[in-house]
Amino acid sequence: MNWAISAGPVVPVLIGAFLVAALVSLLATPSIRRYVRQHRILDHPDPRRVHDRPLPRAGGIAVVIAFVIVGGTLALIRDSLPGVALARPLPDGQLLGLFGGAILATVLGVLDDMLDLRARWQFLGQLVLAAVAILAGITVPFIGNPFGPGNIPFIAPVGIAFTVVWIVGMINSLNFIDGLDGLSSGIALIAALTLGVLSLTVQVNQPLVAVLCFVLAGGLLGFLRWNFHPAVIFQGSAGVMFLGYTLAVLAILGSAKVVVALLVLAVPIVDTFWVIVRRVRAGRSPFSPDRSHIHHLLLGLGLSHRSTVLLIYAVCATLGLMSLFVSSTTGVIAFVGALVVLGLVAFVLRRGPSEAAS
Repeated sequence: MNWAISAGPVVPVLIGAFLVAALVSLLATPSIRRYVRQHRILDHPDPRRVHDRPLPRAGGIAVVIAFVIVGGTLALIRDSLPGVALARPLPDGQLLGLFGGAILATVLGVLDDMLDLRARWQFLGQLVLAAVAILAGITVPFIGNPFGPGNIPFIAPVGIAFTVVWIVGMINSLNFIDGLDGLSSGIALIAALTLGVLSLTVQVNQPLVAVLCFVLAGGLLGFLRWNFHPAVIFQGSAGVMFLGYTLAVLAILGSAKVVVALLVLAVPIVDTFWVIVRRVRAGRSPFSPDRSHIHHLLLGLGLSHRSTVLLIYAVCATLGLMSLFVSSTTGVIAFVGALVVLGLVAFVLRRGPSEAAS
């Protein structure tokens, strides 16, 4: 892998940002937990969930606080950060779109945590978030050519449409995989670290994006102390909406490395794809809840809660590591392979012991 010249000077900033964000999130989560419990913002057990008692929602706000405070401060002083000041800058409008959209995503998620909004209203909110990013100048101008060297440029309307699908798809992928303690938080942590490392390569050379990715990863690590099995708080829609939007935008700001993000997030994206296909084929709404996700099927196979989460972590980490070394062509092939393999695995598991559970 070719590293950017600025990688050396920025490393202390990355480590410090990661640790401070982790500490902020770690300390903020208990206070948020007490508040949401007092206001009865709870996730209650039901046939499709695996927890057996009401647990507080909206814990993802702790990650938001860490990202906005630590990441926002570093973004404001970016011209004085070692290894960042001389790199290719990010426009102020795009940074405003990142942080403003992240806060708006959290607000929309909190409303869902409090009011249990219908799927159509959640979808409308996701379209609004995509519009915020586009108005801030955050669009996908190109993707890596999966059939050879270079990039495939998008004309403006296609780039805008792709951006909408990308942001909405990312939010829903994390939402659909958010079914076990610490699962979506850990996957997002792996994705943030991968995108952060990728942003330091010569081809991308976006150390500020790397710093923000490490801030996000640190906030998630601090929150995982409370969210990993057995969880005492869930991130809720507040966390899922924020994470989906923020990861999608960071992938775009990191020179539109969409193929890499597709690969590192292949498990939730592919799981979402096959779940929607099965629901539509059964004549149901794509957003109707059930127990047909890959984590439910693994539980039905006999894996423990922690083993299932750790197994999916391992797959995502492996794909994330692979994404740092492969070309766009190889990345697309690997993603298509994951699409086929996960679909076959889900089919086999559904024919086995987990059939009754789904």
